[in-house]
Amino acid sequence: MRMRTILGLALAAATLAGVSAVGTVGTVGAGAASSPNISGDECTALGGQVVSRPYANAVCVLPDGTTQAIT
Repeated sequence: MRMRTILGLALAAATLAGVSAVGTVGTVGAGAASSPNISGDECTALGGQVVSRPYANAVCVLPDGTTQAIT
């Protein structure tokens, strides 16, 4: 079951990377993929959600389940 989850996440990431190479939102997605930190606006443009954490910096939770630090 864990292997299915890992493969599913890998497929989702590959799909997101493929979509991000094309289109207007894709330009933001390509920049976000190359940088470990993104802005809150870039996060929401990619369909993610900005999550505030107590005693820590906010993070962006992307639709594929990955998180990135918000700058």
